[in-house]
Amino acid sequence: MSAPSRGKFGISPTVVKLGIVSLLTDVSSESIYPLIPLFLKSVLRAQVVDIGLIEGLAESTASVLRIFSGWLSDKTGGRKWITVAGYSLSTVSKPLLYLSTSWQQVLGIRFSDRLGKGIRSAPRDALIADVTSPESRGIAFGFHRAMDTVGAITGPLIAYILLRTFVGSVGTQGIPEALYRRIFLFSAIPAALGVLILIIFVTEKRHANANGKPPSLGLHGFSPGFKKFLAVTVLFSIGNSSDAFLILRAQNVGISTLNILLVYVLFNTVEAAFDTLAGAVSDRIGRKNVILAGYVVFAVVYAGFGFAGHPSAIWVLFGVYGLYSAMTQGVQRAFAADLTSSNERGTGMGAYQMLSGLALLPASLVAGYLWSHIGPAAAFYYGAATALCAAILLGVFFPISTTCTDK
Repeated sequence: MSAPSRGKFGISPTVVKLGIVSLLTDVSSESIYPLIPLFLKSVLRAQVVDIGLIEGLAESTASVLRIFSGWLSDKTGGRKWITVAGYSLSTVSKPLLYLSTSWQQVLGIRFSDRLGKGIRSAPRDALIADVTSPESRGIAFGFHRAMDTVGAITGPLIAYILLRTFVGSVGTQGIPEALYRRIFLFSAIPAALGVLILIIFVTEKRHANANGKPPSLGLHGFSPGFKKFLAVTVLFSIGNSSDAFLILRAQNVGISTLNILLVYVLFNTVEAAFDTLAGAVSDRIGRKNVILAGYVVFAVVYAGFGFAGHPSAIWVLFGVYGLYSAMTQGVQRAFAADLTSSNERGTGMGAYQMLSGLALLPASLVAGYLWSHIGPAAAFYYGAATALCAAILLGVFFPISTTCTDK
């Protein structure tokens, strides 16, 4: 295994390079992500329940591979080339949106894109943990998430500039179909650059299995604490539906298509500003405390989306939503790494990502059903309730703050 490398602030050069790869990949993904639900609705005439199916099915079913790719990286001792394969699949799938003519085709394309994410995420996160000392793991994952989020800021800004340049001030339904498709085609360029950087500049030392036993795909070998953490994240994820519903809610309340891109930029800007700080704070006061606070913020924000009736409320809520994301996304990954040993870390990270990803299918299907049959607000009240339940369960399972340790 690569020895933990202390770069500036405890962040390894490998983590910095992986952060650049994630930044470029997110420039690609997020330049089109806010547009996909609008494209589906206005061009391909998909229903809201169809959009929920697309996002839930693509995310959740692709998540099954996360535990397998993580396990394979544990078994073979190599994480980089599995990560390369995942990034490459996502890169190839994105420009296919240019050719799509039905929501069923978009489902297949989104599935391929998320499949690539499912393949790369666990071995990449295990690689980050391998090269980082336990006491600085929070800041390392927070930094990586911040780089990822900078890409999520840049992508929608690029899409916004393209729309302003070629269309001007457009309304909710005002984007020409051809422009949607050109932006989809453009998205492959930064993703391809990210893959090249990963191949050329990221190196690793193959890690050896500490106990000589092949890692198991089951959960029976993991610590009770890790299993409890999985239960909490699954409960939370069952109410955490796709962000596509937030975008549709913004449109529903009266935000224009162009401003939806800017609202999404605001969300990512707030997250990027706090990602590294939240990770550093979790190194000091414990992961549980930061995650629990993040769940409470999520519940408040989702309840706010249910109540929202004016565009100004949407701007505020998206900003606070960025704070929730900063408090949970990187910190939960660091917590999962803390609760697993080095020889099972890829499998453990994959299990965490797989189970939380699988929960996105029922989360998005329930949200789509509630939206269509009761009203948009009901979908968000449901998410707020499950988040509060997860916060309570986290406090019960981890009554004393868990600090970073390595088994």
